[in-house]
Amino acid sequence: MEKSRTIKTDVLVIGAGIAGVMAAIKAGEQKADVTLASCTKIFSGSSFYPGTWGFGLVGPEDKEDEKDFIDTILNVGMGMADKTLVETFVSHITEGIDKLRKYEVPLKEAEDKGAAEFIPCFDHKNRQWNGLLQAGAKEALSKQLEKNHINLLPDVEIVQCFKNKGRMTGALGIHREQGFIRIFCKSIIIASGGLGGLFKYRLNTDDVTSMGQYLAMEMGATLVNLEFMQMMPGYLNPCPKTVFNEKVFRYSEFLDCETKKSIFEEDGTDWERALNERSTHGPFTSRMYSKYVDFRIFRHCMKDERGVTVHYKDALKKNQPEFIKTYFDWLKEKKNLTIEDDIQLGIFYHASNGGIMIDSDAATGVEGLFACGEATGGMHGADRIGGLSTANGLVFGSIAGRSAAEYAKKLDIVETEMEIDIPVVKDAARWIERLRQLNFETAMIFRQDDQIRKTLAEIEEIEQKTKDSTTSMGTDEFSYEELKTSCRLRAILALSKGLNQAVLMRKESRGSHYRADYPETDPEYGKRIVLHNGQTEFEIQK
Repeated sequence: MEKSRTIKTDVLVIGAGIAGVMAAIKAGEQKADVTLASCTKIFSGSSFYPGTWGFGLVGPEDKEDEKDFIDTILNVGMGMADKTLVETFVSHITEGIDKLRKYEVPLKEAEDKGAAEFIPCFDHKNRQWNGLLQAGAKEALSKQLEKNHINLLPDVEIVQCFKNKGRMTGALGIHREQGFIRIFCKSIIIASGGLGGLFKYRLNTDDVTSMGQYLAMEMGATLVNLEFMQMMPGYLNPCPKTVFNEKVFRYSEFLDCETKKSIFEEDGTDWERALNERSTHGPFTSRMYSKYVDFRIFRHCMKDERGVTVHYKDALKKNQPEFIKTYFDWLKEKKNLTIEDDIQLGIFYHASNGGIMIDSDAATGVEGLFACGEATGGMHGADRIGGLSTANGLVFGSIAGRSAAEYAKKLDIVETEMEIDIPVVKDAARWIERLRQLNFETAMIFRQDDQIRKTLAEIEEIEQKTKDSTTSMGTDEFSYEELKTSCRLRAILALSKGLNQAVLMRKESRGSHYRADYPETDPEYGKRIVLHNGQTEFEIQK
C-alpha cells in the first residue's frame, strides 16, 4: 500500500447504486466537478442486485393521489417516519420518474395495471407502477455520467472522512493496485446502501458493507430507526440469495427438508388465511396475521441450515398471473430454474428502513455532509411500502446532488493534512463473520431480551479482543485486504452494538420489529430511537 494519488473535486459521492448515480448526475448538471466512488463496480449495490427479476418503482397516480399516498406511508410506518420527509419524498416521485424517461431509461409498465398483483406491499390500492430494467438503466445512466463529466472511481473503498473547522474537507480511499487515494473535496454525499453487511444471510451483494453509516456517525451525524428493516424469504439452494416472489406463497407447499412433511401442521393457526395474506407482501411484518408464516420458516432455518423445501402447486403451473409469469420467465433465463424445480428457502436481511438522519435537503447536520438512498432513515418507518426503495434513491439522490453542489459553490477546497489512522486487526474477517452470525440470531425475526443481552455482551468481548490484537499501521506494512477488512470490522462492530441496543430498548412489537417477549405494540414506545456519538437513546420530541 505504499503507492498513492491525490484527487481534487467539488463533490465526492460514496456509493454507485441508483441513489449515488442520481446524486452524481444532478450535481454534475449543477456544473459541479463530481467524483463517484464505489468499493466495487459503478452501478452496484441493492439497486443492481443480480438475485432479483427487477425492481418496482412506485409513485402516486396523480396530484390528487399524493395525500392518500403520504397518509398510507405514515400509517404503514406506524409513527416512525418523518412527516416532512415523507411529504418531500412523495411530491418529487413523479418528477423523478419523468427525469428517468428524459434520460431514456427504459421503464416497464404493467399490462394489467389494475391487477391485485401490482398493489405494492403493505399498500391498499394500485399506484403508478413501473419496472426498472437493470441493463437498460445502466446504459442510459452511463450516458448521463459521461455527459456530465463525472469522474468515476470504481473499486475504491472509502475508509476515512475528514473535516476541518466543523466542515467536510475530504476522504481517504484505498485501491488494491493504486494504494491510498486522498480525495480533497468541498462536500460529500453518502449513498452507500443499507446495513446488509451486518448479517450472515442477506439479499445483497458484498459491497453493501454499512461503512457509509459508520463514516457519517464518526463525523457527527445521527442514525435513526436502525431496528426497523426488511427481512424476507430468499433461496438457500439452488442459486443462493435469489429473491423469492411473495405472490406465490398461496400456491406453494412448504416442507421440512428432513421429513418432507408440511411445516404448517395443525396447531390452531389458520394457515390458509396466513398464506393468502403473506402473498400480498414481500418483507416480514408483525402487524399482520401472515407473521405466523415467517415465524415457522425462521424456526426451521434456525434448526436446519437447509431451510425449508418449497414445491409449487399444480394450480400455479396451469395459470400464472402476469407478475408471477414475469418472475418464472426471468428464473428460466437467468438461473435456469423452472416452476417444476423445488427450492430450499430461508429468511434473509433485505433492506434497511433506518439509517443516517437527514432533512428535506438531504443534509445530515454536519457541514458539507449529505446522504441519500438506503443509507438514510426517516422517509420510511416500522414498515415500508414496496417499490419505495428505488423511488427513495431516485428522489433523495437528486436532492442530495443539488444540495451538495450548491453548498460546494460557496467554498474553496481546503487541503488539510490527512493523517492515516487504520488500526489493523488480526483475523478481522473471522470476527466479522461471528458478528454477522450473532446479528442473524438476535436481530432478525425473533428478538428477545436474554438473547439480545448475550449478544451485546459478546460484542463487548469481541471489541476488547480486537483491541488486544490490533497493530499500529505503517504506510506499507499491510495488504489491501488487511486494511479493507479491518476498516469494515470497525464499522460492523460499532453498528452491531447500536442496532442491538435499539432492539433491546424497544420493548414492544412494531412493524418489522418483533419482540417475542413483548408481542404487542405499546403507545409508550411511539418515539424513534437515535444513535449519536455512540449513544443510543429515544429521540426528544419536538
